[in-house]
Amino acid sequence: MAETGDPSGGVAMQRRRCAACGARFRPRPQIREQRFCSLPDCQRERRRRWKRRKRRTDPDYRDNQARAQRAWCERHRGYWRQYRRRHPQYRERNREQQRLRNGRRGARQTSDVIAKRNASKAPGAEFSGTYVLQPMTDQRIAKGNAWTVKITAISRDIPPMA
Repeated sequence: MAETGDPSGGVAMQRRRCAACGARFRPRPQIREQRFCSLPDCQRERRRRWKRRKRRTDPDYRDNQARAQRAWCERHRGYWRQYRRRHPQYRERNREQQRLRNGRRGARQTSDVIAKRNASKAPGAEFSGTYVLQPMTDQRIAKGNAWTVKITAISRDIPPMA
């Protein structure tokens, strides 16, 4: 998509369409492969795409980003809880998005589907014993490293294995 006609009478300038906003722009001569115009939103989009591609293809970058995220969360405990409390529209949008995801997965009820990290209740004394854990084939939504398992009581009288 080259456009000729330089008003100064010099060499024709090539114009391109911005990959973010679609507007036509003149790329900087120093940046041969420039695909984004200089608008701040378009530059943000350029960086966002670069980061996404980098996370997919570079395990070191992905690991570093994950560690940085965990460190930030440790330093700002309670941030998201406070944010959701102050922004009910965010909370509602998130719930609606989750309903849509559940619907696409064929889930019946939200309470049957979502497993949160520390969501289980403390077991009572009747829970102690030996059990078999086997992965369930019916996949649901799980956060973190949560497993969906089927627990079958074998016997209360057999002592646990060391």
